[in-house]
Amino acid sequence: MIICIGFIKLIDTIPEQDAAEVLDFIGYLKMKRERDSFRDLETASTTSTEFWNNPIDDEVWNNV
Repeated sequence: MIICIGFIKLIDTIPEQDAAEVLDFIGYLKMKRERDSFRDLETASTTSTEFWNNPIDDEVWNNV
């Protein structure tokens, strides 16, 4: 919370155009973090798929 207060005080001292750039950068950081989280999920999913994708399990499930 202390960081937020310091951030607000700092934002109040800069020109509006600079504040818009800061806001844009914050949006970029958020998007990057979400993209990285999605990649982690995608990697886990691929690993899981590779584990289950094998001839033995395919044959077992074909006979279910």
